[in-house]
Amino acid sequence: MTAPLDPTPRKAGALALSTYQLTKRFGSFTALDHVDIEVRPGTVHALLGENGAGKSTLVKAIVGYHLPDEGAVLIDGREQAIASPVVARQLGIGMVYQHFTVVPGMTVAENLLLAKGELPAIIHWKQVRAELEAFLATTPFRLDLDARPMDLSAGEKQKLEILKQLYLKPRLLILDEPTSVLTPQEADEVLGALRDRAHAGEVSVIMISHKFREVMEVADDVSVLRRGQLMGSHRVADTTPTRLGAEMMGLTDEAQGQAAASPGLVSAVGGTAGQRMPREPFPQGPIRLRIDRLQVGGDRGEAAVQNLSLQVRAGEIVGVAGVSGNGQRELMEALVGQRERLGGQVYIGKEAYRATREQNQRLNVRSLPEEPLRNACVGDLSVARNMGLRRFDQAPVARAGWVRGGLLRQQARALIEAYRVKTQGENAPIRSLSGGNVQRAVLARELDGQVDVLLVANPVFGLDFAAVSEIHARLMAVRNGGGAVLLISEDLDELLRLADRIVVISEGRIVHECDAADADRHVLGACMGGHDHAPLEAAA
Repeated sequence: MTAPLDPTPRKAGALALSTYQLTKRFGSFTALDHVDIEVRPGTVHALLGENGAGKSTLVKAIVGYHLPDEGAVLIDGREQAIASPVVARQLGIGMVYQHFTVVPGMTVAENLLLAKGELPAIIHWKQVRAELEAFLATTPFRLDLDARPMDLSAGEKQKLEILKQLYLKPRLLILDEPTSVLTPQEADEVLGALRDRAHAGEVSVIMISHKFREVMEVADDVSVLRRGQLMGSHRVADTTPTRLGAEMMGLTDEAQGQAAASPGLVSAVGGTAGQRMPREPFPQGPIRLRIDRLQVGGDRGEAAVQNLSLQVRAGEIVGVAGVSGNGQRELMEALVGQRERLGGQVYIGKEAYRATREQNQRLNVRSLPEEPLRNACVGDLSVARNMGLRRFDQAPVARAGWVRGGLLRQQARALIEAYRVKTQGENAPIRSLSGGNVQRAVLARELDGQVDVLLVANPVFGLDFAAVSEIHARLMAVRNGGGAVLLISEDLDELLRLADRIVVISEGRIVHECDAADADRHVLGACMGGHDHAPLEAAA
């Protein structure tokens, strides 16, 4: 029988947590299937897994957002009924979510105070500010108590989310993708500080991450989930990224041994450990894409891209690094014709490029945008018709103004097989496919035929490792075939793995450029964060 919530004041210091046969179903779908994990007190425990693996369901069951259908959560060896986040908070469990929960119009001080939940009718601010200043003196990073979140950077907002939880003095802190909006320096600072607190016995930490480098450097233990099931739990010192990647893909022990020598798997996970994808040597080719002093407005009329100049040569991948929200989305939308350009010019070769359908076909310009279902597909049309969007009005598919549907479907079936798109058939609506398979379908369409310029934005976000490996290999094949690839990615590890050159964008401007093979992660991070000491170099 489940023990009632202990009414006595809770203990201080890191707690021990374990789950026993934890199971959660949503209708006929089993999101969590009899999962046992153990978080040792005073340690950092990482959770790895593809999207949909059950990581979020697991932590939401621990914090009381989901009531498990079977199994139990044990705190310090005692079973607890965690019926709500309020109960979790009383037990000393806090969680930092992937999406910000701060109140934009309130100050940092007010947001910290609001985290307590219950507030007195009258707040004595002089006393409260003294308490908050004393609290900040014990934290790994500081924020201006009078600043408002609307004036903070994304990294500072993430720090505020963590400070809110630390203010409640948790015994267990759960972090959901905590570094997705942080520069490398900020990520090292935040995770290093929390690891030190854990090792000092103040708190235990569960960290959801998809970055092997973070897991290997920060975590003590790691558990891998796949399709709701626990694939394995390890001490980090006793495992490798390749083994963890194999477990995420569901490989058996025998298959893991074969995968250890697989270039595809190593390229998918090894980049997080510092490995670059192999590439063909390519002589310096002609300039295929030239961006000259481009200016683009944002959604609220602000200057999102400011006098940005950049060149990409044939046989080259140029990666654009930057913290989310620094103009990358607006840059890509302006290049592919989805957003108006306010100034400057874009050239393909020597021709001014306006991103028209005629130019894309004649100049062999292709694009793989972020969120392809929204930006590159017609959701209710079939897979075959979406794959044929570039050629439906050209021979041999088009004849006398009519589309030859049979030929279109035949070509789609060939692409579905070549790119291993999992679908119920070429006639299925493309919105019925998973995210990874939509990505594969769009990739098949865009890379079918000659590609001279490829514009790519966050091409593998949220995809499984098999899809990541395949898409990276195909991008490299375009580069090795003499294509010019512009790759915008918020994942610095991806850029270090794929790019020949990296430029950093900050506040809509390029502030740094370097060869990827010689790139210094910390220099890149400083530039991404807009630090004054970062070198300012305009890309030629």
